Amino acid sequence: QVHLVESGGGLVRPGGSLKLSCGASSRVFENYAVGWFRSASGNEREFVAAISWQGGSASYADSVKDRFIISRSGANHTVYLQMNKLEPEDSAVYYCAARLLAGSAYFSPDDYREWGQGTQVTVSS
Repeated sequence: QVHLVESGGGLVRPGGSLKLSCGASSRVFENYAVGWFRSASGNEREFVAAISWQGGSASYADSVKDRFIISRSGANHTVYLQMNKLEPEDSAVYYCAARLLAGSAYFSPDDYREWGQGTQVTVSS
């Protein structure tokens, strides 16, 4: 079991960038695949991106492909989501989630057992 903490959210203008972090205090985090999801206005959580536990594969939702980049740092026990060319439609609470010893092809919130508390991203002029 890992305890996840997201950070890096905030208010940004359309076209701007933000970098979200998903951190864990335990080295065991290295054994977990991580997915990012988002929820706008209390709606169901939507898949954004995922990275395998070894970091060798990544998946993206079509809506963020070519704008967002997911990566991980084993040394820092952290997974990042670099968000570029942000649009108002990207505004949501962003959550990271973890699944033990998995690849990146898990797109449903039900596929993940561990969750962070979320961080708010607002894209507005």
